[in-house]
Amino acid sequence: MKMFRFEVWTSLSVCLMVLAGCVSRGGAIDADAGQTLQEDQSAQNYDHPGMLDPTKAAEQAPPTFNVKFNTTKGDFVIQVNRDWSPNGADRFYNLVKIGYFKDIVFFRGIEGFMIQFGIHGDPAVSAKWSESNIKDDPAKPGVSNDVGYLTFAKTGRPNSRSTQFFINLGNNRRLDSMGFTPIGKVVAGLENFKKLNTEYGENRPQDQGSFQSKGNAYILGQYPNLDMIKSAEIVPAKK
Repeated sequence: MKMFRFEVWTSLSVCLMVLAGCVSRGGAIDADAGQTLQEDQSAQNYDHPGMLDPTKAAEQAPPTFNVKFNTTKGDFVIQVNRDWSPNGADRFYNLVKIGYFKDIVFFRGIEGFMIQFGIHGDPAVSAKWSESNIKDDPAKPGVSNDVGYLTFAKTGRPNSRSTQFFINLGNNRRLDSMGFTPIGKVVAGLENFKKLNTEYGENRPQDQGSFQSKGNAYILGQYPNLDMIKSAEIVPAKK
C-alpha cells in the first residue's frame, strides 16, 4: 500500500496541497547506504512485543495526556485530547508507551507549512506498522490545523492513518476539511519545535520508500542535518 507523501507547490505565500499518496512506500530502492544497518536493526530485540506486533499495543488512551519529546533541538511537550480524535489518540498513546519514538528522524520539514515524522529507523518495525491502519475520526468542531497542532499524515483514501504525523508550522486550516484531524498541540517548548531543521524542504519522490526499507542510515545519508527525536515519554501535566 502506498502511504503518504505530501506534494506541495508554493505560489507566493500560498501552499496548495495535493494529499493523495502522501505516505509513500514506493520509489526506487538503491543498493547503497543503509543495507548493513537494515540487517543489524532487523535483528534487534525490543522490550515491548508491540514493536513488532501492533495488535499487542492497543490500549485506550486516557481523556488527556502529555508527551515530552526529547529532540536534538531541545524538549517540547504535546498535550493530546482524546475527544478530538479517539482512534488517533489511542494509536499515538500506544506508540509512545511501547517506545516507538526512539531515534526517530524529522524527515520532512517545509518552512511555514509543517514538519513530519513517524517512519521508524528499523525497517523491520516499519514493515509491521506501516500497514497497521486505524479508522478515521470526524473533525472536532473548533479544533484546527494551526501552529503547533499535531495531526496524522495520511493518504487520500479512508482509514489510512498509521504511524506518520506532522506538526503544523503555519495556519493550515484548509486541511481540516480534508480528513486531517488534529489530536493534540504543543503546550510547552514551542520555541524548540520551531528550531527543527527545514533547510531541505520537500523530499524527493523516492525518499520515503527508501527510508522505510533501509532505515535511518538512508535518510540521514541523503539529508545529514535533519533533526531527530531521541525519546518520547508520557509525563504528568503541569499544574
